[in-house]
Amino acid sequence: MTQAGVASERVTGRVWTVRLDAAGRGAAAVKVTCSRAACSSQRLDSAASGRSFAAAHLKAHLRAAGGPRFEASCACRAEGCQGHIEKTGQGPAGASGRCAGAVVLAVVADPAGRWWRAWECCSRCAAAHPGARVVATAPAVAASPAPGVGEAPGRAAGIGVGAPVFSADAPAVPGSGVGGGEQLPAPRAGAAAPRSRRAQRWGKIAQRVVPHDLQPVVLRDELIELGDAFRAYQQSGEPDLALLAGLHDRKALAFTTWADMTGDGSLRAEARRAGQAAANVRLQHEQRTGQGAVDRVLTGPNQWEHARGVLAYVRDHAPVPGPEGRLLTLLLTLRTAGRGSGNVTGLDVNGLPLGDAGQVLQGLVDAGWLRLPGTVDDLLASSSENPTHVIVPSLLPHDNGGQFGFGKSTRAKLSGWAQKAVGERTLRKKKTSAAVRLLALACAAHSSADGRLGPFGRGLEVEALAGLCAVDAAELGELMEQLTAAEWLTDISVTDTHVTARLCERVLALGCPLQPAH
Repeated sequence: MTQAGVASERVTGRVWTVRLDAAGRGAAAVKVTCSRAACSSQRLDSAASGRSFAAAHLKAHLRAAGGPRFEASCACRAEGCQGHIEKTGQGPAGASGRCAGAVVLAVVADPAGRWWRAWECCSRCAAAHPGARVVATAPAVAASPAPGVGEAPGRAAGIGVGAPVFSADAPAVPGSGVGGGEQLPAPRAGAAAPRSRRAQRWGKIAQRVVPHDLQPVVLRDELIELGDAFRAYQQSGEPDLALLAGLHDRKALAFTTWADMTGDGSLRAEARRAGQAAANVRLQHEQRTGQGAVDRVLTGPNQWEHARGVLAYVRDHAPVPGPEGRLLTLLLTLRTAGRGSGNVTGLDVNGLPLGDAGQVLQGLVDAGWLRLPGTVDDLLASSSENPTHVIVPSLLPHDNGGQFGFGKSTRAKLSGWAQKAVGERTLRKKKTSAAVRLLALACAAHSSADGRLGPFGRGLEVEALAGLCAVDAAELGELMEQLTAAEWLTDISVTDTHVTARLCERVLALGCPLQPAH
């Protein structure tokens, strides 16, 4: 059989291309399509799930293909070798663009994650595509016992007719435009042989080198893959906030585990930043798509953290015991934070469930925590047209040491949030006590995004929650029942160590979602 006869028996190389496209303008869903006519398009809810489906679909094609066929012609050549032209500026007709080498099955992916392609081609065309990975090579076939008519003179006997090569030393196939006399080019001088990331066993993420010997191996691989994923996302021209939030969540978990393994505090700080970044990005995504978004009174992670910080500060610095003194201390702290002074009216104080408001207010004055320009009665009688300017010495700028890192605008939002929660209509109609109001505020400030108490909805410690409300732990069960009757909480469960519950839908806007780092 002649070489020309073998060439005529070759079949066109196969190509599989899987694409990821937006399902519609402004929609988070994506559409996955395959170039094979038998494959129908699929709609996925997010780009992340779309990429996973696309990769799995291409892998299924590769498994079903059974490897490259030695008789296949170069699919890259059949398509005009567009990738080769773009990268080298030379097409198949040029001297450097000739097909050569064994038939291989190569795979390449778009760095931005928008398409994946596998094709049967020659080794030379596979090498011309940066990033292409050869997953299989066609097996060699037995050599012919004697050269046939039409074979190239001087052809080695060991290279049989029909061998899986596109060799430039063979005669030109009619119509192919390929001449003879040129071997497969050697690698460029100074070019290092490509190595897979797994073979290198190290990577980089957040300007940190992942050690090649980091244990466990699954953590090392996750950090390396995350670094690659972040870099691919940065090169992508189309932002996918849902995907980015997921990457930050994975980074927060991975860095927390890394910090636990090494005891490095800077890794833990990086994990907290990643958790906060995930919450910020997810909030932006909800605002853009309107899916699952809650119109919260406090609108961002920074404000949520400040709200919890103020509650903790008041817990540790309240000058008088009991929930009534704690509640009034909280109100005055939010009115005077940052400057150490602020305006208060009688309605602000009388609107709180304090029993004897004058006595509670006098207790703060007697403790030296609060300074008034006049008497307690004067403050209780003041109106919005003539408020009382009060001073809290411990919060003056030269004394507080900067324990509150927020400005005037954030202070006003925090104060408004606390007043809306404490003065909520149902709590007022039920005439709930100061302890119940504090508990409502503490639950709102320590809930997950869907309203469940505690980080990831796992509940709050009884002692910690009781400390925020200035009550004994034994009283929490009864107080939780009162919040259930007031339609603040549902699904409550109180044990000796933890409290679990969920904010009702109507008060979910007052929640301050906890970050993964918590």
